Amino acid sequence: MKNIYAILLLALLGLSACQNKEEFDLVILKGTIIDGTGEESYTADLAIKNDTIAFIGDLSQLSYVAKQEVDASSYMVTPGFIDPHTHAMDDLSDSVKNKNLNYLMQGVTTVVTGSDGGSVLQIGEKFKEWEEQGIGTNAAIMVGHRTIRQRVMSMRDEEPTAEELRNMKTLVARGMDDGALGFSTGLYYAPASFASTEEVIELAKVAAEKGGMYDAHIRDESSYNIGLLAAIEETLEIGRQANILVNISHIKCLGVDVWGQSAQAVELVANARAAGQRVTADQYPYRASGTHLDKALLPRWAFADGLDFETKFRDQAYVRRLRVDVLENLRRRGGPESLLMTFSRNKEIQGKTLAEVSEAWNMDPVETALKIIENGSATVASYNMQEEDIHYFMKQDWVMTSSDGTNAHPRKYGSFPKKIREHVFDKKVLSLEDMIRRSTGLTAETFGVADRGKILEGYKADILVFRPEEIKDNADFIEPDKLAEGMHWVVLNGQVVVDEGTFQGKLAGQVVRR
Repeated sequence: MKNIYAILLLALLGLSACQNKEEFDLVILKGTIIDGTGEESYTADLAIKNDTIAFIGDLSQLSYVAKQEVDASSYMVTPGFIDPHTHAMDDLSDSVKNKNLNYLMQGVTTVVTGSDGGSVLQIGEKFKEWEEQGIGTNAAIMVGHRTIRQRVMSMRDEEPTAEELRNMKTLVARGMDDGALGFSTGLYYAPASFASTEEVIELAKVAAEKGGMYDAHIRDESSYNIGLLAAIEETLEIGRQANILVNISHIKCLGVDVWGQSAQAVELVANARAAGQRVTADQYPYRASGTHLDKALLPRWAFADGLDFETKFRDQAYVRRLRVDVLENLRRRGGPESLLMTFSRNKEIQGKTLAEVSEAWNMDPVETALKIIENGSATVASYNMQEEDIHYFMKQDWVMTSSDGTNAHPRKYGSFPKKIREHVFDKKVLSLEDMIRRSTGLTAETFGVADRGKILEGYKADILVFRPEEIKDNADFIEPDKLAEGMHWVVLNGQVVVDEGTFQGKLAGQVVRR
């Protein structure tokens, strides 16, 4: 009998000892932490409970139990990257692509969609859809000006009536109430290109009143209409008049006419910031932008009243007028050698420059371009930037990392690893700590994501564990959809979704509302 009592006593003592231990779902031990603030790295243990960082420090001083442990003694530990400018809306709604592996394997744990003014009208319904089906990364949405203007005014090149402006304001307010982070525009693209500065100010005011920010694909990144510097000035004026934080999307000097203007562009932003205005920008780390041939070469007036180019091109007077503008836009872009066809229904031209297609078809480049556009256009990589401008923008402390990820461009699969590999290690434009800040904490602060982007107790547990020298972007313009590699562990909302480099099949993403 005494032995039974002894056994029971020992069991009770063991249970009591267990109950006194701190319980965690995951601990990451002895990693070199870069916390997303820009401060120097340090070594510490990290403990996660549910979806939250519960402890940072020395776990050897704590009595605890954990369901899973990761030995990170030879690894960097950082917040998950936040991409402020993506086109992942449709992918996240696809039952296969909703894993968002192209971003997850780069280390991107949160994507912002609805960029360039292209969004959905029913943002609340889209959030509900994602929550019901599951998504592979966290996702947020911007209210899109182009989408709203087209819904209210179709493709008309006109000022809105008072009633139409009221209707657009109502749609902006509804999107913000549904949880959008802010208001986005694509003033280079029709029908938003038909909008006045005053129209954008009035709509941005609605987002400002709801606590949102203004994300701007500016009216001109080159010399297409008002010019790069005037477009930046317009964007700053919108921010001032609407009293709203401004972010300049994918800042660049696009085309031969504006090469070297990065210093002037930076001066405009720096002066605004010095005067107290809230201004930032994001940037992808490639010399080539990605677009469609029609959007690269056709003038804005050609997009009025719809995109039926097959019918429009039957009008010879229309085509003669068009040829003049296309020739000038081709010069701006750097000539036919600068445009690489990355995807087309006509596989004969895929992987060739416009110059090569022109030679093969025995046509001049303008005629060749119009024929491609008439038959469904093509996605293109447009080599239109200089490295000096890219680096000058990149070094400004208010410029974040983004991808502007689109199909047939490697930036959708490789932007963040490329920036680490090329611009941190190879060319030493940034320190690793600075690059991490520009990809995490700065982005969260800018877009109003309060509990992500930094390794701090109480923040959401979106965590990367990797060796920076092993990070590699595999996508290029020939194979733009090859996954990046080098992320050993990716933790998303406390769940290990990539374990020793292998995706675990979990849809652990959450909707991020303002």
